[in-house]
Amino acid sequence: MGSFSIWHWLIVLVVVLLIFGTKKLRNIGSDLGGAVKGFKEGMKEEAPKIGDNAEQGGRTIDVEVKDKQHS
Repeated sequence: MGSFSIWHWLIVLVVVLLIFGTKKLRNIGSDLGGAVKGFKEGMKEEAPKIGDNAEQGGRTIDVEVKDKQHS
């Protein structure tokens, strides 16, 4: 009982291929790959770029931090 051997994984692979078939597994793989690619492109579009504050009319607030002493 511990870890599975290579033979266990081959049997599982054969059973999955028999149940779903290669065409359906290929479609699932391409759909998953397209979703990951779309997610990465979406993250690149949403990420703010350095220096965009001035271009978008944003402003930077400069503050001074003072230490607070607990007594």
